Amino acid sequence: MPKRGKKYLESIKKVDTGERYNFDEALKVSLDSSYAKFDESVDIAVRLGVDPRHADQMVRGTVVLPNGIGRDVKVLVFAKGEKEKEALDAGADFVGNDEIMEKIKGGWFDFDKAVATPDMMSSVGKIGRLLGPKGLMPNTKTGTVTFDVAKAVDELKAGKIDFRVEKTGIVHTTVGKVSFGVEKLTQNVGAFIGTIMRLKPASSKGIYVKGIVISTTMGPGITVDTAYVKDFVK
Repeated sequence: MPKRGKKYLESIKKVDTGERYNFDEALKVSLDSSYAKFDESVDIAVRLGVDPRHADQMVRGTVVLPNGIGRDVKVLVFAKGEKEKEALDAGADFVGNDEIMEKIKGGWFDFDKAVATPDMMSSVGKIGRLLGPKGLMPNTKTGTVTFDVAKAVDELKAGKIDFRVEKTGIVHTTVGKVSFGVEKLTQNVGAFIGTIMRLKPASSKGIYVKGIVISTTMGPGITVDTAYVKDFVK
């Protein structure tokens, strides 16, 4: 068992480890037990009753968090011609094509999200082995391969996140910062959980949401009672 620091051990005293909280309580306890000097991220992990090995049970989607994620998202757009100007006008941080791709081949990855117009994908695909492992490859399923680059950039800047269930059946993501407070975090968590529920595969049998844990970057995990899920997302 890894050795825990004094601050962590003090923070976990504020948590009833045998308790399963509702969403508001879990967020409040999580914020109260945060102790880092920096503005910690708030993360959520949801264990689903699906088997991702089967294509018809894959849970993957996107959601625009109402209050963003608490940091500036640097967006790169692969485009040419008029779409370059459209992307820049929408607030993209970097826009280009061949020259940008050469920079990436040289090890440049100073961006958080990438968007590409469909006519650029044949070229972008050539650096897919570089973008893919970092989660930066544009994808039609996440709305990042599109001719409507202005909309894509706006959504990413506003706090759009994409998520995908892991092999273990867990989906996890960041839903904001400690500084957001309970109300804004509750709104973000509600948008995320609501999307998860809407994406329930028809082939998924039995209990769909099996477990939920909320935590800050450095703090302990707070268990949410899944019995509150349906009422929470209404």
